[in-house]
Amino acid sequence: MKLHIDTDTNIVEIGEGANRRRVPFYSKEGFEALSDLWLVASWQEKYSYTFTWFGRPIIQYPEDMVRLQEVIYSVKPTVIIETGVAHGGSLIYYASLMKGMGVGRLVVGVDIEIRLHNREAIEAHELAPMIALVEGNAVAPETVNCVVELLRPDDRILVVLDSNHSYAHVTAEMRAYGGLVSPGSYLVVTDGVMRLVAECPNAGKGWATDNPANAAEDFVKDSSLFSLEQPAWRFNESKLNKPITAWPSAYLRRK
Repeated sequence: MKLHIDTDTNIVEIGEGANRRRVPFYSKEGFEALSDLWLVASWQEKYSYTFTWFGRPIIQYPEDMVRLQEVIYSVKPTVIIETGVAHGGSLIYYASLMKGMGVGRLVVGVDIEIRLHNREAIEAHELAPMIALVEGNAVAPETVNCVVELLRPDDRILVVLDSNHSYAHVTAEMRAYGGLVSPGSYLVVTDGVMRLVAECPNAGKGWATDNPANAAEDFVKDSSLFSLEQPAWRFNESKLNKPITAWPSAYLRRK
């Protein structure tokens, strides 16, 4: 990504050589180019590690939280399953949305290791009665069975994958949990931003291809159950249509 920003002429030059193009600073194209650059820099500086939700660290970008809220309000799931618990902020977030909507009964958090101080904080939280924790490898059959035992036949289910972000593990998670997603609901594959930030100093080796976005894109090619669909914005009085997101190619809609 190469940008040259001239605030005197209000021109943004994108790319280089034969691929270079010039767009107005005050334009949809200029905004999107600056947003991509900001996303890379903010990831490197751990911007998403500065937020809490109802007292628990959430480690997400605010826009992704709001966009997911729009989806949850539209789908109105009775159960949300998330792989990857960390500090529990996302679990609290989903539970608070369910409680606010008056729809939904359970948030299930799955993690290979739920650290004691995080478990204690989640279990002591005001929204703990709406949360179930399952400890184990997310793709192990015994772990998936524990999750399934918490479900009811009439549940409307949405699944968020936010644990090990390797291509292989995310693919295994999509296979393990995709069948639980209700028709019209979503399998949300987070943190495809790894592909965009692959050249950052803090990036892992091989992230350009070993990432959740690539896994999701390949998964839907062979899937008869899912299509890759960025949910339409529920409100938009601008010319913009591209989210500033750490979750590219994240929303797999169950047909």
